[in-house]
Amino acid sequence: MKQIRWFERRFDFDKNQNIFPSIVERLSGTPVRLEDKLAAIPEEWLRVRLDSSWSILENVGHLTDLEPLWQGRLEDFLSGAVTLRPADLSNARTDAANHNASSPEALLAEFRAARTHTLRLLEGLTEDDIFREALHPRLQQPMRLMDSFLFVAEHDDHHLARITEIVRSMKS
Repeated sequence: MKQIRWFERRFDFDKNQNIFPSIVERLSGTPVRLEDKLAAIPEEWLRVRLDSSWSILENVGHLTDLEPLWQGRLEDFLSGAVTLRPADLSNARTDAANHNASSPEALLAEFRAARTHTLRLLEGLTEDDIFREALHPRLQQPMRLMDSFLFVAEHDDHHLARITEIVRSMKS
């Protein structure tokens, strides 16, 4: 089963409940889930590119590459920006990074450090903060700070699922 491409995803954030603690919990679990997933994958599969798409290590590196964007968007919300800073939709940073030249251990450690920093930034937020709103530049829809980090969690899961998809293709 193939998942929908990330840029084709649509999001509905029309909720008034505070689910932020669950979102933070989900975000904090991504490094562990990645580490567990990669531990079960043969080393020779980690750098394989199928159909000109990113390898497993490139997917991991991409998650690290985007942490500064998530941190910057947090700053945007807290500073009262009307529109969140845009992502580089070409993913030039990931394409140029040569993540396949890195060890899995190094990439996982970099992601864990970057995500830990993001989580520390989220620790002191108030309920007023998490309900702050700004326009998402690609989706062209308003989202709350809480929604923005749900978006991040969904993005994490998208790449975890892509890694699973690559592994399944390698097995067949």
